Amino acid sequence: MRSEQEMLDLILKTAQDDNHIRAVIMNGSRANPNAPRDIFQDFDIVYIVTDIAPYIRNLEWIKRFGEPMIIQLPDDMGEPPPIRAEGYTYLMQFTDGNRIDLGVYPFSSLDDLLQDSQTIILLDKDGIIPELPPAGDTGYLPLPPTAKQFSDCCNEFWWVCPYVAKGLWREQIIHAHHMLDEVIRTELMKMLVWYIGCQTGFKVNPGKFGKYYSRYLTPELWQLYLNTYADSDYTHIWEALFAMGELFRTIATEVSLHQGFVYPMDDDTHVSAHLHHVRDLPHDASQIY
Repeated sequence: MRSEQEMLDLILKTAQDDNHIRAVIMNGSRANPNAPRDIFQDFDIVYIVTDIAPYIRNLEWIKRFGEPMIIQLPDDMGEPPPIRAEGYTYLMQFTDGNRIDLGVYPFSSLDDLLQDSQTIILLDKDGIIPELPPAGDTGYLPLPPTAKQFSDCCNEFWWVCPYVAKGLWREQIIHAHHMLDEVIRTELMKMLVWYIGCQTGFKVNPGKFGKYYSRYLTPELWQLYLNTYADSDYTHIWEALFAMGELFRTIATEVSLHQGFVYPMDDDTHVSAHLHHVRDLPHDASQIY
């Protein structure tokens, strides 16, 4: 696997040898001193160019970066493809394990690109880029919820829980898993971000898709969160659903106290009782009536 320095040297040499490329920006986790370092970090690179036309769909040009395992051209995907933005992007995963996400943009996009708090200038041939503040994740910190956002999150969480119970009773496992992992979990993770924010003064980044949750949750809460994942066993899915309810209740109550909101305990109590009732129902409908 090529080293970080080898990759940066290649990225910069490509820019230095090409008169169209006037500046090189690095953003993403490699530009964030607070992000953990490892061999799987992408190189998120932007080339600022005088003309992007030579770089659009130029698969010959990108061969200089290494032997590709797989390439994605997001600006060309879809049927029909989306209206292309000012720039063009190559997502390149190489056989040696390195990955470069390379955007090529005109000067007209520079101001917008510099708004990312995770930005380091690697090259500025013309000396036109203003001095930037130290790179960090300040632009990625969570914001405190409004009372409306908190209320909506609680309502959606408890409203959808009976969908899971219904799907489990009907033995429609795919539907039940979808509602559990796609809908309810979205609200749980939203509340977890707010909970971590309340515990840390909204000064830390919990990470995309919760990848840093384990840093900020107590061992008990972390284990409870892990318990919300289930396999294809119906009993285990029921257990995951109840674990979700317990965790949501615990953290949402703390958020409500911290922010001065009202937690909808009546909804929680009524829905939780309904879930236990459905779990204990016989599966022969004729025995219910």
